Amino acid sequence: MSTPNILIFMVDQLNGTLFPDGPADWLHAPNLKKLAARSTRFANAYTASPLCAPGRASFMSGLLPSRSRVYDNAAEFAADIPTYAHHLRRAGYQTCLSGKMHFVGPDQMHGFEERLTTDIYPADFGWTPDYRKPGERIDWWYHNMGSVTGAGVAEISNQMEYDDEVAYNATRKVYDLARGHDDRPWCLTVSFTHPHDPYVARKKYWDLYEECEHLLPEVPAMAYDDHDAHAQRIFDANDWRSFDISEEDIRRSRRAYFANISYLDDKIGEVMEALETTRQEAVILFVSDHGDMLGERGLWFKMSFYEGSSRVPLMIAAPGMEAGRVATPVSTIDVCPTLCDLAGVSLEEVAPWIEGQSLVPLGQGAERDAPVAMEYAAEASYAPLVSLRYGKWKYNRCALDPDQLFDLEADPHELANLAGMPEHAGTLAQLQAKAEARWDLAAFDAQVRESQARRWVVYEALRKGGYYPWDYQPLQKASERYMRNHMDLNVVEENARFPRGE
Repeated sequence: MSTPNILIFMVDQLNGTLFPDGPADWLHAPNLKKLAARSTRFANAYTASPLCAPGRASFMSGLLPSRSRVYDNAAEFAADIPTYAHHLRRAGYQTCLSGKMHFVGPDQMHGFEERLTTDIYPADFGWTPDYRKPGERIDWWYHNMGSVTGAGVAEISNQMEYDDEVAYNATRKVYDLARGHDDRPWCLTVSFTHPHDPYVARKKYWDLYEECEHLLPEVPAMAYDDHDAHAQRIFDANDWRSFDISEEDIRRSRRAYFANISYLDDKIGEVMEALETTRQEAVILFVSDHGDMLGERGLWFKMSFYEGSSRVPLMIAAPGMEAGRVATPVSTIDVCPTLCDLAGVSLEEVAPWIEGQSLVPLGQGAERDAPVAMEYAAEASYAPLVSLRYGKWKYNRCALDPDQLFDLEADPHELANLAGMPEHAGTLAQLQAKAEARWDLAAFDAQVRESQARRWVVYEALRKGGYYPWDYQPLQKASERYMRNHMDLNVVEENARFPRGE
């Protein structure tokens, strides 16, 4: 394929440690395992920021939050930042999104020519954190532990309704693309909200994990005082004191989470089946925006640089990229330049400002030793946190907290902070220097505070009097669908069929 079609599957809050080399053997995920078998599998892929909107803006743009200015789940994604959808569309692609991308602000397209669904989360500034009020919980939108104590079976939920719609629209779009009414190459992004909590699943998927041996975390809950300062802030933001979490709650939450991976596998299988039966070929990319701690150490959800929260699955099936496992640490900011590389689209005009790098060379056997950077400046933080994954090392820094240094080969659960150990002083100094060269933490903090303060003013102003929401309203021209009297029935029937009649 000289100009390949591109199919992107994005999921939400999928823990990358469950994908050591494709899906873990014990997961019931036949479609993802089939995809993994023909993909370059990046075993150490990291989100740019362990939260939905910042992680997604970075995935689309190739920029870290300090550059995209999408610091949190209510920060505007500026319309002047090119995304992979802009780059591909400019080069002649049809670009289409079915599902979630958590765009905040009046631009709800960001380069997509077509959106098939609305988003699942609000597009306004109402979820803005406030560094001026450390310790404040905004109860109507902050996570709490009710997702854990309420885990179990449900045949329909807010999120299932959404993802059912995402898959239906994506499958219908794949069939539509096969009909050949538009001869441009296409890029279809299919973005689900599962396995994001709440931890509820349909019974047929729940039943798959009745005998599962992985329903308890490998590192059990720790006392609050035994956690680092940022983890304590996460506990406080999640209102942990108001809930009594039992072992059964933990088992049920993890079981529902695993069940929802199987639910997603079915949904992805529906789209893949439509692609295969219509004999279309496409580069396929599978990724998550961030992970989920799933009770490890007692932590749940995301917002942390620990592996469960920050590591994500990333697989690419593409011509010229060898199937197999790549251990080199990579980032979701590498997706935008990778897609453009695969499509033969030049990023020359904006290359100096793109922070990600193409992964295509790694899929061809090349090596890379640049550190992978992460940032976090949203709820449960009162100053920006930054992280570098460099070889086997992970180095975390925040102006409020002691430095953290972990050897992920010797200590995959990040239980031993080596930052104070004399024998690791050289490694620490090297990573401190790399961090200081990359980040001015005081300037980053000031930037975030300015953004938050401005958004609080704008949000409160816009909710007074008449209110025009930014939430995306899917467009549908009923008079151009199916059969209408300005159409020739014979033409309609022939054009809507694949394959064509003889």
